[in-house]
Amino acid sequence: MVSRVIKYIALLILLSINLSAQSVSVLASVDSSDYLVGDYINYTLEIRAEKNIQIVTPFIRDSLKKVEIIKELPPQSVENDGIKSSNFVYIISFYDSASVTIPPIAIRYKVQGSDEEKIALSNPVTFSVHTVQVEQQAEIKDVKEPLTIPLDWKFILLISLIVLLILAAVYYFYRRYKKKKTEQPVKKKIIRIPAHVRALTALDNLENEKLWQKGLVKEYHSNITGIIRGYFEERFNLAALELTTSEQMQQLKKVPSAENILSITNEFLNNADLVKFAKFIPLPSVNEAMMKQAKEIVNNTITSQAVQVEEEVQNV
Repeated sequence: MVSRVIKYIALLILLSINLSAQSVSVLASVDSSDYLVGDYINYTLEIRAEKNIQIVTPFIRDSLKKVEIIKELPPQSVENDGIKSSNFVYIISFYDSASVTIPPIAIRYKVQGSDEEKIALSNPVTFSVHTVQVEQQAEIKDVKEPLTIPLDWKFILLISLIVLLILAAVYYFYRRYKKKKTEQPVKKKIIRIPAHVRALTALDNLENEKLWQKGLVKEYHSNITGIIRGYFEERFNLAALELTTSEQMQQLKKVPSAENILSITNEFLNNADLVKFAKFIPLPSVNEAMMKQAKEIVNNTITSQAVQVEEEVQNV
């Protein structure tokens, strides 16, 4: 309160002196006379001048070297009864315990119609900065114990309900996932091997068994003709296993792609019939020739069909 009274008295004195002499007055002030170390201090520079006075924007940073300038606020101006008042506010701070005096600030200005630059000085500003007073003889007190918040049964009930809802949601989505996974059909891959590959593999296996070498001649001829008849069923879509040799040959003659194997097939099937039905005992060379003829029948009717992989859907 005292500082404000002093401020207004100083302003009146400056106005009475400066306006009569040069029509410019400069008043410097702070918002208090006593601060703690590190407090923010509002330092205000108020410039009042007539309309015919041109004020040069003040640069006061060099005059505030004793303090720390925190921020410079935008200047504000008002005009009343031909007098223009401009306020320049600086937020400053001081980090030591001392009495601080900000010296007068020089404000340059020109009178309209004149090139002569004049100077008006502000008043010095003094304020005190001190640290927090500590009572050296005061009793040292323990740190306060942490406060214990009493449990509220409504709060506990709310938390319990939330936990139950979360658990129910997790259980629901888990059951839904398991059910969906169970209902999904399982696809089983089935490899479709071409007829000629299957037939040649069966002939190689039969040859490795060496049945006729072991005296099982009839079984050898029965198996080898069974392989070829099965090959005809798959390759030419004929009911070869159920037909006699003559019926087989009649059906085979209707297949254009089998034209090149008619002669060798007829010889092959007739030799096998002699062994199976007439109890003919062939020479070893005949048995070997039967294997060669069987492989030749297959090799001469091979197509470009590749191995096929099909998927069969099965419910588990």
